[in-house]
Amino acid sequence: MTRLLYIANLRLPTEKAHGLQIMQNCEALADAGADVTLWAARRVNTPEMNAIPDPWAHYGVKRNFRLRRVPCLDLLWLVPERNDRLAQLIFHLQQWTFTLAALLGALFTRADIYYSRDLPALLALSLVKPRRALVYEAHQLRAGRAGRWLQRQVVRQVGTVITVTARLGDDLVKLGADSARLLVAHDGIRRERFADTPSRAAARAVLGWPPDAFIVGYVGRLHTMAMDKGVGTLVEALRQVAGVALALVGGPDDMAAALRRQWADAGLDEGCFLSAGQVPPERVPLYLSAFDVCAMPFPWAEHFAYYASPIKLFEYMAARRAIVASNLPSTAEVVTDGDTALLYPPGDVAALAAAITRLRDDPALRDRLAERAYERVMAHYTWDERAAAILEKVMRYEG
Repeated sequence: MTRLLYIANLRLPTEKAHGLQIMQNCEALADAGADVTLWAARRVNTPEMNAIPDPWAHYGVKRNFRLRRVPCLDLLWLVPERNDRLAQLIFHLQQWTFTLAALLGALFTRADIYYSRDLPALLALSLVKPRRALVYEAHQLRAGRAGRWLQRQVVRQVGTVITVTARLGDDLVKLGADSARLLVAHDGIRRERFADTPSRAAARAVLGWPPDAFIVGYVGRLHTMAMDKGVGTLVEALRQVAGVALALVGGPDDMAAALRRQWADAGLDEGCFLSAGQVPPERVPLYLSAFDVCAMPFPWAEHFAYYASPIKLFEYMAARRAIVASNLPSTAEVVTDGDTALLYPPGDVAALAAAITRLRDDPALRDRLAERAYERVMAHYTWDERAAAILEKVMRYEG
């Protein structure tokens, strides 16, 4: 059996999407035949996350892989708010102590595959492990001189590079990655997670949401890497669409509160602003089932346009709900305007309002888009399919 060590410098559990992505991928890699161990950082967590006793249950995955905590020096919780320079210094301290601990642990751990999204860990492992055993899963093109240098070194030292968009793959080849040893593998969904989703009416009854409202919903963090995800644009668009409610599932709470104030200041019915806050991952399909339309209003930013593969997009597709999304190249790699979603120019409030109005007024269009998206995600974007493709690519290494 292929022994796979997944090294991840993250808080676990975490309220961020990469925790769900990593846990579901470890499960899928184990289901595909690998003997998987996840090494996660032993970091100071939030009170809410500390209250979760079982990460496997929290993420709704099977306990078919092991979890080990890697020690590190984590002092980020001591940093005063808005002290960005100190926070950056302490973050690097945490990152490099984790890297050192992972390197020391790996010296005494035999594996066929050392898999990570973390550049420092992979660069360190390249000093002591064979190239063919190292796999880098890339989720962004690093910015800045130091970050770009580090990414360039890693893509040249590892055996296999996995990217979540085609553009990211092209850019990493320019940095020196071997195109023959690169696989584009978008994010996806856990098929079982959407096997028994309730009807729209049943979901709203459970949640206490209005049964007859037309609900446009958004799921996930309201910002990433200090970048806004465009939900304020969605609020502005809904000012132009009569009789529509907005549902937000995610945080942080202060941003959700600011959006509620924006909604109220626009003169919209406060009873039509439905904010659930952060919910356990296992309950996300319930909320998606209560929507009429799922929105992904990302603005034009390099990361969103070329390098993002948001789990929310694939879960929207799996939930059998019509999707409206900004027309970004990364999104267009997955869905097609008029076939599996309605796409509009990013940041264009009028175009977004027109797309939502069209979906509100045309139930047949909503159903057709939803069904086509569901068929596509189940055929091409499941974690099981992704894990099998990754293992096949890695184990066929020639070099």
